[in-house]
Amino acid sequence: MPTPPSPPQAPAWNSAPGLAFGGDYNPEQWPADVRLEDIGLMKEAGITLLSVAIFSWALLEPREGEYDFGWLDEVLDNLAGAGIKVALATATAAPPAWLVRKHPEVLPATAEGTVLERGSRRHYSPSSAVYRRHATTITRKLAERYKDHPALALWHVDNELGCHVSEFYGEEDAAAFRHWLERRYGSIEALNGAWGTAFWSQHYASFEEIIPPRAAPTTLNPTQRLDFQRFSSWALMDYYRSLLAVIREVTPDVPATTNLMVSSATKSLDYFDWAKDLDVVANDHYLVAADPEREIELAFSADLTRGVAGNRPWILMEHSTSAVNWQPRNQPKMPGEMLRNSLAHVARGADAVMFFQWRQSAAGAEKFHSAMVPHGGRDTRVWREVVALGEALKRLGAVKGSRVESRVAIVFDYEAWWASELDSHPSEDVKYLDLLRAFHRSLFLRGVGVDFVHPAAELAGYDLVLVCTLYCVTDDAAANIAGAAEAGATVLVSYFSGIVDERDHIRLGGYPGAFRELLGIRTEEFHPLLEGGQATLSDGTIGRIWSEHVHAEGAETLATFTGYPLDGIPALTRRTAGRGAAWYLATLPDRDGIERLLDRLLAEAGVTAAAEAAAGVELTRRVSPDGRRFLFAINHGREDAVVKADGEELLGGGRFSGLVPGGAVAVIAED
Repeated sequence: MPTPPSPPQAPAWNSAPGLAFGGDYNPEQWPADVRLEDIGLMKEAGITLLSVAIFSWALLEPREGEYDFGWLDEVLDNLAGAGIKVALATATAAPPAWLVRKHPEVLPATAEGTVLERGSRRHYSPSSAVYRRHATTITRKLAERYKDHPALALWHVDNELGCHVSEFYGEEDAAAFRHWLERRYGSIEALNGAWGTAFWSQHYASFEEIIPPRAAPTTLNPTQRLDFQRFSSWALMDYYRSLLAVIREVTPDVPATTNLMVSSATKSLDYFDWAKDLDVVANDHYLVAADPEREIELAFSADLTRGVAGNRPWILMEHSTSAVNWQPRNQPKMPGEMLRNSLAHVARGADAVMFFQWRQSAAGAEKFHSAMVPHGGRDTRVWREVVALGEALKRLGAVKGSRVESRVAIVFDYEAWWASELDSHPSEDVKYLDLLRAFHRSLFLRGVGVDFVHPAAELAGYDLVLVCTLYCVTDDAAANIAGAAEAGATVLVSYFSGIVDERDHIRLGGYPGAFRELLGIRTEEFHPLLEGGQATLSDGTIGRIWSEHVHAEGAETLATFTGYPLDGIPALTRRTAGRGAAWYLATLPDRDGIERLLDRLLAEAGVTAAAEAAAGVELTRRVSPDGRRFLFAINHGREDAVVKADGEELLGGGRFSGLVPGGAVAVIAED
């Protein structure tokens, strides 16, 4: 597939004066009189941007080669007349029944060989040549018909790529995997070296002998599995780019995106790799109602989305007004929670707030999923909160285009996530996100801003860099991290980092191979803890999951393990590196231990909170290109909270009083 032309230089997906507001609009589910009613309700709510036609292929092309655009013409005309812009979808997220009936080979297959049938959605393989041909055809029809439509502001390519199925094991997928491997390695000899196929008689004589890592008698080759994960992310991205190429050809000046699923639960796609093909990063995020700290997980996901976006403003393409339909117990959001959720995403970089969906469905699998217009209509709490949110977003127009201010970086790498959680490792209890989330949680509660960055990203400007469980790392990325310490940052590296290179080959000579010199330590043996086990450190920290036999070779020991067999062995070390410092952490601390450690790290780095505030207040600051500073203070408690800040309060108007009511939000344009 040819590389799509360069994206538009200045995407104008939101030409409105302020932040965009809207959601998924599925007018095909409703008769004409309801669609007309929708226009009036949209004006009342202040809607400015809608995603349209996401799952409408079967109605747009009811039979192969026969098209019906009349209903969509009417909808787009009415929206344009109301001044509402559209993110027009390619309608390719679910193939119509006629396509699957005629070409069952488009259906996806699992590692066990099960073919996933129609009757749901996302029932196609991105490597299917037939599916790509039909998908690019409907995309071209839509692009050519609506390229000059006044409502068109953005292309919404497919939908939630990788959702439900993210790895594909059919014959066309196997052929695509082989071609990908040929491009990556160039020769079968190079692949054999990278995969270590001298082990277990896995040597290959040609690429044609290679298959995806399907179900097998026992443990599969780890580098094969890692490469298949890389390929799977690439295959979906390559499919996206095939549709993008059509869009670029027909509408070169219209920006395009697809809605990612950046969260602490989405592991399958390397979104840092995807970002270069998105004119604006768009994300879908849903709370887990059973999580008592769901606002912290939201912040984690929003911060990670901003990291994928390179700290440029992004679109919250989907979240929910209240309950979802897919959790075991779908509890509604509490009063005011939807506003707090929405503005928390804005606080962390979103320039658009959108929902699934506009009107709650009367039929189908998602009929109990909340929407902006609920089943009960206008006389409901949800509708009143939607209208109030629209008013709030209008008042925050000055925030548009500003960026989040952070002096702390957490290094995040999808490949390290994939590789660190393969099997046959020292402990199945080591999970990539455990320490990242522990540090992020503490920083959230302290009101300290944090960016997620790729290990190869520019680290200048960060005073504290946290490198957690970076098991798999390239030489260049390791040098980049060392360079941050040399330049003056405080850098902390944790257990199970730097262990292997990008081929999943051990870095010999002692752990943590890639970071030994920077840290001034050498680990000779891992001592993972048994289930439920603990390790007590000399500073009182209780460690979980992990311990190891560390030798300080130039580093200062700040805390040691206690008790047999590691009594007196370094558990926390520090080494001066250039103008900065490199710390090493050899266990997963309990919450008190995390707090004590961050006290020391933040003090050394000179990093403080965005403002002084009572407990339970989420603090984030956005800064505009002209230097205006906007402090977001979100009170997740039920009591009024003090926040020390001066300036105009944008949501309520007037000077900020210094108090944020329980469950409320204040946005202060600081003096």
